[in-house]
Amino acid sequence: MRMPTSATLPTGNSDTQGQQTELQIPIVDINTALIRKLRESSDQTSTDQTRELSGQSGPYTLGAGDVLQITVWDHPELAAALGTQNQNNSRPFDPAQGFVVDNGGNIQFPYAGSIHVAGLRVEQAQQAVYAELSKVFIKPQLTVRVTSFRAKQIYVDGEVRTPGAVPVNDIPLTLYEAINRAGGFSTTADQSRMVLVRNGISYRLNLSKMLESDQNPSNILLKNGDLLRVVSRDDNGVFVMGEVNKPVTAVPMKSGKLTLSDALSQAGSLNTASADAAQLYVIRGATDSQAEVFHLDAHSPVSMILANQFELQPKDVVYVDGNGLVRFSRVLSLLLPAINAGLTTAIVTK
Repeated sequence: MRMPTSATLPTGNSDTQGQQTELQIPIVDINTALIRKLRESSDQTSTDQTRELSGQSGPYTLGAGDVLQITVWDHPELAAALGTQNQNNSRPFDPAQGFVVDNGGNIQFPYAGSIHVAGLRVEQAQQAVYAELSKVFIKPQLTVRVTSFRAKQIYVDGEVRTPGAVPVNDIPLTLYEAINRAGGFSTTADQSRMVLVRNGISYRLNLSKMLESDQNPSNILLKNGDLLRVVSRDDNGVFVMGEVNKPVTAVPMKSGKLTLSDALSQAGSLNTASADAAQLYVIRGATDSQAEVFHLDAHSPVSMILANQFELQPKDVVYVDGNGLVRFSRVLSLLLPAINAGLTTAIVTK
């Protein structure tokens, strides 16, 4: 049986004569060269995004909402400025005991008045407090530390155990650190297709691909306001239909990978009675103008090696065509009702 070299799809646009135009899509054979090309393209995209998001972490700078603990030694009367707080009745979102940086970036401290600390490192804030207190006390001994980091945060959403806001503190917030603070991946997480949204730009992160290519995910630093979304594997399924034993939506593995052989295995393999193993197709991007069609002749056992290396993408369609006998049976089943109706009409007429 001769395999078609292209597929024709309607584009939905009409020409001047009112006829619908058609788009010719070439059918590409799945072979080692194609698999290598697709894999190199995927690796290059992952490397470029990892390089763009990587960087060196700087020291933490204070901002509005942070809570400071300021202790002046040998001056116990200043300890009352911290106030009292009943820890048993405190709520998780209540600020810790201390001096809160207000919206103007200032703190109010006894004898020192208003001190601007926003944008300063902790040691710089300590120097600013020391400079003001030195006007009242002789060489005051003091320490400044952050008791609650509330000025900066990122958001982790999707398939993690505790989604929500994650505060940015003095420990560099890497990709691994953000996921760990959100409780780790849930059992349905797709680790290969995470999305990081920063300043209105979405970056696709493939954790499995990074580990395979010896890229350290800890080099990716998250910044204040970032949104990290971990999608579910169920959202990235592949549709397997045609002459298979169990048409199904194949779900990727925990690593996010799903090969052609994995998808066929979840569909119960080919139907030996009706499938034409030479006509195995993968349709990709069927909803847009960049649609692609790949073909694999699965008659040879060697082809299963290619199927095990060909990685599918979300919403791909795997279609197994029927053999000639099946096609003839289906055409015959469509014709039989018409033939039977004609015979019945003839008998009634007689």
